[in-house]
Amino acid sequence: MAVLGRLLKGSITFTSKIQEIRKIKPLKWQKKAFTKLISKARYTQFGEAFNFEEILSSAIFDGEKEFYQKFKQNVPIYDYSKIYKEWWYKARLGEKNVCWPGKVKYFALSSGTSDASSKAIPVTKDMIKAIQRTSINQIITLGKYTELPADIYEKGYLMLGGSTALNEVDSHYEGDLSGITTGTIPIWFQNFYKPGQKIAALKNWENKLEDITANAPNWDIGFLAGVPAWHTILLERIIKRYNLNTIHDIWPNLTAFAWGGVSLDPYKQGLEKLFGKPVIYIETYMASEGFLAYQDRPNGNLRLVLNRGIFFEFIPFNENNFDEDGNLVTSPETLMVDEVEEDVDYALLISTCAGAWRYMIGDTIKFTDKKMAEIKITGRTKHYLSLCGEHLSVDNMNHAIELVSKDLGLDIREFTVIGVKHPPLFAHQWYIATDDKVDEKQLCELIDKKICELNDDYAVERGHALKNIFVKVLPTQAFYEWMKMRGKEGGQHKFPRVLKGKLVEDWEGFVKEKYS
Repeated sequence: MAVLGRLLKGSITFTSKIQEIRKIKPLKWQKKAFTKLISKARYTQFGEAFNFEEILSSAIFDGEKEFYQKFKQNVPIYDYSKIYKEWWYKARLGEKNVCWPGKVKYFALSSGTSDASSKAIPVTKDMIKAIQRTSINQIITLGKYTELPADIYEKGYLMLGGSTALNEVDSHYEGDLSGITTGTIPIWFQNFYKPGQKIAALKNWENKLEDITANAPNWDIGFLAGVPAWHTILLERIIKRYNLNTIHDIWPNLTAFAWGGVSLDPYKQGLEKLFGKPVIYIETYMASEGFLAYQDRPNGNLRLVLNRGIFFEFIPFNENNFDEDGNLVTSPETLMVDEVEEDVDYALLISTCAGAWRYMIGDTIKFTDKKMAEIKITGRTKHYLSLCGEHLSVDNMNHAIELVSKDLGLDIREFTVIGVKHPPLFAHQWYIATDDKVDEKQLCELIDKKICELNDDYAVERGHALKNIFVKVLPTQAFYEWMKMRGKEGGQHKFPRVLKGKLVEDWEGFVKEKYS
């Protein structure tokens, strides 16, 4: 057993056991995080405009939760467009002390899904430190994975993301969040980090895949990290290039796969065909706005990061707070972490040490364990389908596709759904990406059946206003071609599970032209 690996595993296991003794204190940790945020930002332009001094005084001297009422009364809810137009644009132009003390040196260009152009999200020194500390905490939790061999800590860690090259714009830098955080990788970790800074900086996705494939025999990879869809493409390319049976033929020590940003369900069956032995899956939840949650135990769900520069609020995702298109009503109900319930969908609001305040990130989550602050991501506020009360979530879609894939032995890489008028009522049009041979009618019937089993509202509406379900099967390449055409190829880009608005016209025009 390697000495370094033994030392690392021993240290990580010991620290993990010490942390496990500590009790989770959601409300206490969140009030402390909130107080630090308000205290540091009270003399910024934003803090002075919304009377942070008064809110801070309430947090220190008033009752346990009076500060939150003042915070809600004083500070409006923001989405990206609103906060950028009113505040962040000034920081991007070089102004100091806008929403956070000092000058913002970095802006992360958020990739998001292909239904939106890039957003410029401020990344402060305090946020970089918070991300680093959270990353260390997640590494420490690996001590709970007793099946990890000691020498795994000396193997390569292949991170497949966007270009790490940053663009200098006036007095700041812009680019992918991975580029901002890669510059702060500890020296001791750089020997393990793959594909290395030169390849990671490449902006051409095809060139990056080619260079990684060419170097694959030279690396001993133990961990993979990134979006499942793009890792699947990379692993298939390596297997084909070197005429392998599975990826373990070239990387025998590959033990763990860390992913985030999407559900693993639709990709898991396809990935496991590429593995020669079981791999441990570890989920993370890191957005351009911050490191929000991570899986900290085997078979657990994501645990919110409650004590690292982020204050969370939760809006019940229902018709009282959102319209049928996922738009927020004027005065929605908002809750703190101790006020939520398990198995209820909530839209997330975050206030952060990068100057986001009551910022709606666009994701929906569900608490699976309130005491442990564990959650699962259920979708996006704009990616639900509810034409007639069917309340179909991305979580339902992902689970249904996983079940269908298993039942039919299919490798379904991507899918998307469009709500359509089906006079005089409504229908859903599914597009499924698979290169396997399949009967569209059988696939359609099985998807419909699985969702009826998963969603009672959907099952009811299938007998009333939701009159039909249509499925069109396309080659996997069709989905990636469309992403490339929109400048959304590779890295952290994800295909939207629900298409709405102009994207429907663009997608259907593309399919008609290329795959009619």
